[in-house]
Amino acid sequence: MGDKKQFKRALISTVCTLAFAAAGTTHAANWLMLQGTEPTDAASRAEVWGFIQASYQKDYSKPNATGGYIPPKLLGPNLDAQDGFNIDRARVGVRGTGFPLDSRINYFLLLEMGNNGITYDGNAFAKLTDASVTLNYIPGARVRVGLFKTPGSEEALQAIHVFDYINFTEGGNLLLNERFPSKHFVDCTGVTAPCNASTGNVGPYTEAQLQGGASLNTFQGPVGAFRDVGIQVFDAFDVSNDWEMSYAAMVGNGNGIEFDNSDGKYDTYLYLSGEKKFGGKGPKAEGLKFFAWGQWGTRLLATTATSGLQSYDRDRAGLGAKYLQKPFRATAEYITADGMIFEGPDKPNFYFTSVPNLNGADAKGHSWYVEGGWYIPNTKFELDTRYDTAIFNEDRVDQHTFSKWTLGAQYHFNPKTRVTLNYEIRNFECDSGLAQCVAPNTNLDGVGNKIGLQLTAIF
Repeated sequence: MGDKKQFKRALISTVCTLAFAAAGTTHAANWLMLQGTEPTDAASRAEVWGFIQASYQKDYSKPNATGGYIPPKLLGPNLDAQDGFNIDRARVGVRGTGFPLDSRINYFLLLEMGNNGITYDGNAFAKLTDASVTLNYIPGARVRVGLFKTPGSEEALQAIHVFDYINFTEGGNLLLNERFPSKHFVDCTGVTAPCNASTGNVGPYTEAQLQGGASLNTFQGPVGAFRDVGIQVFDAFDVSNDWEMSYAAMVGNGNGIEFDNSDGKYDTYLYLSGEKKFGGKGPKAEGLKFFAWGQWGTRLLATTATSGLQSYDRDRAGLGAKYLQKPFRATAEYITADGMIFEGPDKPNFYFTSVPNLNGADAKGHSWYVEGGWYIPNTKFELDTRYDTAIFNEDRVDQHTFSKWTLGAQYHFNPKTRVTLNYEIRNFECDSGLAQCVAPNTNLDGVGNKIGLQLTAIF
């Protein structure tokens, strides 16, 4: 309850500050219109584009009492080291219209070749993340079909190559960026332990094992990447000279970037935003935006060796505000989660080696973050600060809270190339105050800070 009150105070303060700044008057980006639509008077038939993000990160966490390490103390997606270089993302795509045949038809295609949760499933060198066609025939109701980002959280919906931080918030990473149980483990026949994708292959690992190349290797498929395969109706409207309203309604398979519908049911997504436009265009357009969204679906999984596959709800919702008018930027967002919490035997055991509550299939959680930036005038430097916190298994005997401060700086060589430096101050703990937190905290004790340096080049 303290976190909720703290969030409400922070959000009210932020909104008041933004409203005061707006009254004095460079439109926060409308991601619905920037991903999957092309201007009819300027789009080409095929525009090749992409970006590369290369990084170095180091985690200063300490092992548990027996010398073991767990994923909060290891770098993803390999989860086998505490420092190293990586190609976080390497994406190339093609976008355009049907010009000259029909400029009202757009397409968007994007391929991922970096080392991350999308490609790290044991055998994927590259993975298709976006493949959609948008039909712009009905006034006020554009129709997008295929694989694309779902309408939702500002952190998830925005383009990653203009994201101001190296890593996601804990809520964005664990409540929204969905992990799916491996299809290779859904058959529970003969399994004596709780049936899950990580049965028989759960850490923690010792320093010697890490040096020898041991890996948790719990991911047998790609993360959801805030995407789904489905159909979306959306558009944006100018309701006055400087206010714009946007909406989106989508139905999807509910299986991330994979192309099947394992439970035969569909997820629904709704999104609404209102924005006071200050000027500019594209990803760095300036304005004051308020938004709300919701996502509802079901998932099949087996929580024990004998239960068989059962259907569980997975619901997510959020609201927030974003302000951008150089030299300042500020964002605040609150997210709720009901069902399919990523922790425990219903999914790969990503954080704890034992979970007294057995599974997070019907657990609840919530998260929030406040962040801001200052583009130092007459320089190429930008300073960033973010605080985020997420609560998992809310009000249960093993409730746990992950919080962190991220202090950042960016240097923009030019509008398409920049370097980002982040320092994360982390506090992860099981905090119900009950005996069931003793075991998890033996692993969470020692979670330390993390530093990262990332180079982004857009082409």
